[in-house]
Amino acid sequence: MAEATSVFEEHRPVLHGVAYRMLGRVADAEDVVQDAWLRWSAADRTEVREPPAYLVRVTTRLAIDRLRQVQSRRESYVGPWLPEPLATDIGSTVPDAAERAVFTESVTLAVLVVMESLSPLERAVFVLREAFGYPYAEIATVLERSEAAVRQLAGRARRHVEEGKPRFDVDHDQQRDLTERFLAAAAGDDLDGLLSLLAADARLVGDSGGKAKAPLRIIESADKVARFLAGVAKSVPAGMEFTLLELNGGIALLAHSGGKPDSVTQFDIEDGRIRTVYIVRNPDKLVSLATS
Repeated sequence: MAEATSVFEEHRPVLHGVAYRMLGRVADAEDVVQDAWLRWSAADRTEVREPPAYLVRVTTRLAIDRLRQVQSRRESYVGPWLPEPLATDIGSTVPDAAERAVFTESVTLAVLVVMESLSPLERAVFVLREAFGYPYAEIATVLERSEAAVRQLAGRARRHVEEGKPRFDVDHDQQRDLTERFLAAAAGDDLDGLLSLLAADARLVGDSGGKAKAPLRIIESADKVARFLAGVAKSVPAGMEFTLLELNGGIALLAHSGGKPDSVTQFDIEDGRIRTVYIVRNPDKLVSLATS
């Protein structure tokens, strides 16, 4: 059992990465990984020739089943649904810089939001192929589908994600600069300053799940987004603290109130301006950031 535990812990980061990208929730991903551990600990491991492949196969199938369950629950979700913010720490999982960029991109809020419209099988293929680089033949074994079918699923998923994700790569320095300027403009009640940071067709997507104050519909246009943000800034309670940190592969603004995480704000940036403002206020999705 000690050896089984050691093998599982070695591969836990990858298993959690697969499950989170499939489900968009840290708690759901952790549940899936725990279920995978139970399967692994109870299995006849003498019959398992390739433990990593076995563990990824079990985790992916469990994640597909869980995704089908949660998708039906999301139909009754109050307001827009956003993925749960994830502190990005891939460590030495992906040593190559180019591969690291692809690996990180697959966990950005923008890509995860687009992936919500994929079928569970399309999402599984996209995650295994694009984020983790699995060969089509191995993915076919994981999903018990033909390689031709997997290639077809991969093509559909890739086209859909490419059409929906931001078309410009933005480095951390630019993200940090825009985030700091955004915070300064909001704190200074500078409506013109906010407008100068927003693209003309800017959008704001707020996720509260009905458990905190947030718009129940997507706000469209720079003027409406700026006015909403200016109004929110005026109601910020005394003692609210703000921290910049890396979440989902990009710079985000974490607000703390009373020692607890209050919200996460993150942006899609295009041509030097903010295209989309994402705000997560559902307290259930901020639990993992309580110690950040």
